[in-house]
Amino acid sequence: MLTKKELPACPVATTVGLIGNKWRLLILRNLLAGPNRFGELRKTIPGISQKVLTDNLRSMEEDGIIIRTVFAEVPPRVEYKLSELGDTMRPIIAAMESWGLGYQKVMKNSSN
Repeated sequence: MLTKKELPACPVATTVGLIGNKWRLLILRNLLAGPNRFGELRKTIPGISQKVLTDNLRSMEEDGIIIRTVFAEVPPRVEYKLSELGDTMRPIIAAMESWGLGYQKVMKNSSN
C-alpha cells in the first residue's frame, strides 16, 4: 500500500494507479459479483496468464482492494473477495459498464 507521501496529488491519478490496467478492471468486474477462486478468475478472464493474475491479485491485496482467504482444507482452497474499500469502486465500474453499453449501441447503429 502506498504511503501518504507516495500518493499522487491528483485523485484521478490515484484511482488510475489502483485500477488502471485491463486485468485489474476485469478482476474487479468478476469480484463485484461475489468471491472467486483463482481458477474461476483465470477461466473468466480470457488471455490472462497465471503469473499476471497472481501479480495483480497480490498487488490489489497489498493496496487493500481485495481480501485473500486461505481455507485449511485438503487440497487448500484460496478465495478472493472485495474488501470494504474495494466495494466502494462499484459505482466506478458501473459507470464504465453503462458508458461501454452506450458506445456499443452507437457503434452498432452507425454501421447500418
